[in-house]
Amino acid sequence: MTNGTEVHKVVLAYSGGLDTSVIVPWLKNNFSDCEVICFCADLGQEEELEGLDEKARASGASKLNIRDLREE
Repeated sequence: MTNGTEVHKVVLAYSGGLDTSVIVPWLKNNFSDCEVICFCADLGQEEELEGLDEKARASGASKLNIRDLREE
């Protein structure tokens, strides 16, 4: 699947929805257990961010980085 390419770390734009939650374990399985770090931009969607760290870690991510971009 990787056609010889070694992937050690991936940063994934993470929403917590079905697609991004399923792709985390897929990445780990298909790229020799690479580290998956999730990123989420805080644009003011407070309720959607609640529990997101736990969800990302439960899907296999090593961590979730949420950055406040409300004033960007």
